[in-house]
Amino acid sequence: MNERAVTRVAESTAISPLNKGIGFLDGGLEPEVIAGLGRNLLKEDISLPCAVLYEQKLQHNLKWMQRFVNEYGMRLAPHGKTTMAPKLFQMQIDAGAWGITLATAHQAMVAWRHGIKRVLMANELIGRQNMAVIAHLLEDREFDFYCLVDSAEGAEQLGSFFAERGLRIKVLLELGVMGGRSGVRNERQLESVLKAVARWRNSVALCGVELYEGVLDNETEIRALLKRAMDIARDLAIEGLFDRSPILLSGAGSAWYDVVAEEFAAARFDEPVEIVLRPGCYLTHDVGSYKRAQERILACNPVAKKMSDGLVTALHIWAYVQSVPEPARAIIGLGRRDAAFDSGLPTPALHHRPGDAAPKPAPKQWTMTKIMDQHAYLQITAGDDIRVGDMIAFDISHPCLTFDKWRVLQVVNEKYEVVDVVQTYF
Repeated sequence: MNERAVTRVAESTAISPLNKGIGFLDGGLEPEVIAGLGRNLLKEDISLPCAVLYEQKLQHNLKWMQRFVNEYGMRLAPHGKTTMAPKLFQMQIDAGAWGITLATAHQAMVAWRHGIKRVLMANELIGRQNMAVIAHLLEDREFDFYCLVDSAEGAEQLGSFFAERGLRIKVLLELGVMGGRSGVRNERQLESVLKAVARWRNSVALCGVELYEGVLDNETEIRALLKRAMDIARDLAIEGLFDRSPILLSGAGSAWYDVVAEEFAAARFDEPVEIVLRPGCYLTHDVGSYKRAQERILACNPVAKKMSDGLVTALHIWAYVQSVPEPARAIIGLGRRDAAFDSGLPTPALHHRPGDAAPKPAPKQWTMTKIMDQHAYLQITAGDDIRVGDMIAFDISHPCLTFDKWRVLQVVNEKYEVVDVVQTYF
């Protein structure tokens, strides 16, 4: 891009930089060009509220999780539904990820369109149009795709559809628990699925076993489910029912990945096994349930204990103080349309007054008490140094339901200079 073009972009974005906009300007620019625009969050070059990613912290989390998985000799397929940001997908792949986990045919299409060559769809593939989307992707012989199956009906539908098109769909047997979501519960269901897959073996390839332990919150029950998965995978291997070597064995959300790693590391098979873990929220982390899970992991897991630091919060929502109508209440220009609130309200983390050199930690007594569509109630103490126009950065709980509220997120360096933008495709 020539200097005149950069100048035009700079002029068009300096006053009202992208936040929830379509992002066609910055989204098409290289990071070095974006950095060259000279925008700075603290200098109010960004329209607030705004979702902000911290470059250095993203890199820390990226390397931390990849190292954790490598220590166990396993593979990482981070769950992309958390961010639905192909630029972050590629960052994870470049750092060593085996592939990207996704949940729907649409998400798989987005990943493929942005150059991702291996997708594990941790979900059943149901419905002719969804199957048609995947069939289209499988015309690309370099695209390695897996989905789940947990019923004879699902296997029959997959078999019939892909046989008509002369394609073979790779599937993993999903295991589940009573009261949970998808997944085979008992031996009768297991037998019926295996029979259906066998009938369609030319168009359905059984490649491994999968589970999602996050439907349970009791560690003993989780370990029992993991042992069941290993037993079933071992039995099916002995029977020669897998059409992939090494056999895939996959589990792990963002809360119990350490337990999955510990149990699967103890697996003993006569056949080669490739173990794939799928945490997604680690990239930005949070201050809610995943922070509590990480504290448990750092305290209990031997690999995590020997690694320096842990995961850090790499995502903030920045917003202005727009009114201080009462001595103990401030109104913030942030709402349900900007941040997740299902797992806890956003928490004030940083306080910045434009013109100051740097943000300061937000006072501990500041607490968000209520959130509406575009407003949040911040409980303060009478006499606190807070003014209309001040900027506050909020920690969030549950990044999945924060990312999906933003089309564009700004990436800043340690000086709060904008060095990149990340677009989402929900």
